[in-house]
Amino acid sequence: MSAHFGRRLRKSAVNTTVAAVAVAALAASQAPEVVAGAAQDRQSADTPAAAPEAGSTTGGATGNSPYYTDLPPLNSPSPVPSSGVTPIPGTGTTGTGTVSESGIPATVLDAYKKAALALAGDKPGCHLPWELLAAIGKVESGHASGGNVAADGTTITPILGPALNGVGFAHISDTDGGAYDGDSTYDRAVGPMQFIPSTWAWAGRDANGDGKADPNNVYDAALAAAHYLCRNNWDMSTSSGLRSAILSYNNSTAYYNTVTSWLEYYRKGVHGIPDGTGTVPGERGGTGTGTGTGAGGGPKTTPPRTTPPKTPGKPSPPATPPKPTPPSTPPATPPAQTPTDTVRRLENAGTGALTAQAGDTFTQKLAARAETAAGKAVAKVRVRFLIVGDTDASFTGGEKLATVTTDAKGVATAPALQAGETAGSFTVRALVVGRAVDPVDFKATVTARSADLLARLGDALLSVVAGGEFADRVEVKATSKGAAAGKVAATATLVAGAGSTTVNDKGPYFKDAAGNPVRSLTGLVTDADGTLKLPKLYADGTAGTFVLRITTTGGAALTVTLTVTAAPTATPEPEPSGSSSESPAPTGSTEASPSAS
Repeated sequence: MSAHFGRRLRKSAVNTTVAAVAVAALAASQAPEVVAGAAQDRQSADTPAAAPEAGSTTGGATGNSPYYTDLPPLNSPSPVPSSGVTPIPGTGTTGTGTVSESGIPATVLDAYKKAALALAGDKPGCHLPWELLAAIGKVESGHASGGNVAADGTTITPILGPALNGVGFAHISDTDGGAYDGDSTYDRAVGPMQFIPSTWAWAGRDANGDGKADPNNVYDAALAAAHYLCRNNWDMSTSSGLRSAILSYNNSTAYYNTVTSWLEYYRKGVHGIPDGTGTVPGERGGTGTGTGTGAGGGPKTTPPRTTPPKTPGKPSPPATPPKPTPPSTPPATPPAQTPTDTVRRLENAGTGALTAQAGDTFTQKLAARAETAAGKAVAKVRVRFLIVGDTDASFTGGEKLATVTTDAKGVATAPALQAGETAGSFTVRALVVGRAVDPVDFKATVTARSADLLARLGDALLSVVAGGEFADRVEVKATSKGAAAGKVAATATLVAGAGSTTVNDKGPYFKDAAGNPVRSLTGLVTDADGTLKLPKLYADGTAGTFVLRITTTGGAALTVTLTVTAAPTATPEPEPSGSSSESPAPTGSTEASPSAS
């Protein structure tokens, strides 16, 4: 159940310098932006250039767990593994079947590429390269322990980091009851991308469509890492955006230098290799059991002391009282209590009813207060606000979550909450990061867009001869409190008369897609300016005055009069004058003469 961590980072000047030198060695031909970022990083090692943003966590996705610090070879990778016994760059070995450091297990490589492709559609402004996911996957788990995954991408052996018990690592008490990491006392980083449970709880994604978000599945983990890196609208095509995103994953300059070294290495060419044949960093320490001191490996044991045999014939020396033997290792000092450890409850800090119209910003701010058992405010505690439910509402920047640190009064105030277009209710849940206390749920409601007034645009008479089509289309404008009411739902119905709501069965009509007459239209929506132009109207053979009624969400209504005149009656043509009813005798005809007597 334990994972192997090779040459894990101890935050020391030595490792930081080695990583920085390697980046400099790659600079001439590989990484113009990385060099710019690295120069900034060396100014203040292990500290971001700016304070963490509202959506970040101080310990990053991994809780600043240890990671592989191996650097890539300084020579360019071989894009395709050689055959035969040719030495392959990056391995220092020969022989059939060996692969270079640029070989990434096929399933793991597929997961990185699919995650980046998904982000290109969801958040194109992030410009996330799949090679960044590969670089992080390399330093976090050696590409899932060299591609030791099943066909669906799930690790065959769970990959667990050491217990984050504050001894050599961060102190993060259990947040998941051991559901992800099997540890009900402390949290551990889990899976190929080494998410701590408290981060996975909101960042986890189901990428392989099996109905669950599993940190031990490389497809799920890679997609979660992609969304995590892009959650604050950082642009990975810029050095500042790239640096901010990587440091948010693990807040260490040495980590940044190591990841960017692999990023630039992979950008020069990679190839897929069979699962389970990938290279894993060589030195193996930090078994992930949490019983040791961290990067140095597992628990230490002291061999039993042996007593040499007595020499025959010599008397034994007089007995002397044994001197107490001091312990070889001083007892471990328990970690100092953090502000988070003192929190016993989280309370609503005065947030009232949360209601907004679709598309608007909620006027009420969400605020939660962290308190001790005695009700004293606790400052410097991270509180995560998470939007729960079937809604398209979001915080500023389009995110579903925001992490905020409590102020001197113990209050954490979430960024502005923006209503989406979906009407209905949902929940915003506030919880303490790294502390299992009851969350605070805020209920929020989004009402549909509405209008309180409708007015017709244009004053042309709407008249037509029976059986014809109206020359002008009906166009109206919707407003709400004097402002244009855009994206408001509307209906248009040809009713039996003024004040009636009954659909008429004769007179003017619209046409459906098949050309059939319809006298009621639903699903109409005003445009961004609040205008609505109805389809063309037609008249059947019935003459008279008819009523078109238009209504919107919010109660706005308008009636429009339509006139259909009867078609003119055809008159018979008059007969020509001087006509006679008698027909003239045929020319040349003879009549019989009386016979002579």
